[in-house]
Amino acid sequence: VQLQASGGGLVQAGGSLTLSCEASGSIITITQMAWYRQAPGKQRELVARINNKGSTNYADSVNRRFTISRDNAQNTVYLQMNNLKPDDTAVYYCNADLVELKAGKPVWEFDYWGQGTLVTVSS
Repeated sequence: VQLQASGGGLVQAGGSLTLSCEASGSIITITQMAWYRQAPGKQRELVARINNKGSTNYADSVNRRFTISRDNAQNTVYLQMNNLKPDDTAVYYCNADLVELKAGKPVWEFDYWGQGTLVTVSS
């Protein structure tokens, strides 16, 4: 299984970006997908997560500015980021808990990580 994140870049404060992360491989189902971020010198933190029923949770710092969504048919999660602030500058990572097919059997796997995509917000 691989998670491929994309959509990062440089944006001015107040601007918007949309991140995408597609999961591929022998996936039976994805129970939860999430976005984390890690700023320079800081620990990785949860930004938002969404389960396979569409329930969402957000960090207080991004609530009402960011929206997480998913396309179950495409095994893809999105993060729409609006009104970006310099404090949002970080490497953003997607994360998934899923069931994959291994040796013909379903296996629960937790904490698959994508490679990260850099978001830089200038003031």
